[in-house]
Amino acid sequence: MSQNGSNPWSRIDGGISIRVRVTPKSSADLVSGLCGTPDGPALQTKVRALPADGAANTAVEKLIAGWLGVPKSTVRLHSGGKSRVKLLHVIGDAATLVEVAGTKLQELGQGR
Repeated sequence: MSQNGSNPWSRIDGGISIRVRVTPKSSADLVSGLCGTPDGPALQTKVRALPADGAANTAVEKLIAGWLGVPKSTVRLHSGGKSRVKLLHVIGDAATLVEVAGTKLQELGQGR
């Protein structure tokens, strides 16, 4: 998967793939910016859910859907179910999703 420079997402058929690093058992559900991983840049996310029975995975899907302003049904865990670093697929118009994600990172003081 090719990454766009320092962005944690890439275009796929029908949407984008986005890498996230999840910190469970946090005090809030939020995207705090970018972080580095051995696989490349990732969105640093925090969720209140515990890392048991898929709760943190479900919480990060919901978090990313809200962050991008898309229905939760369009965000699915693709890989990393038992890892802190996960790959999510977001179904939708890739150009729009990339634009929204880039704008959100700028609002956090990171990104383009």
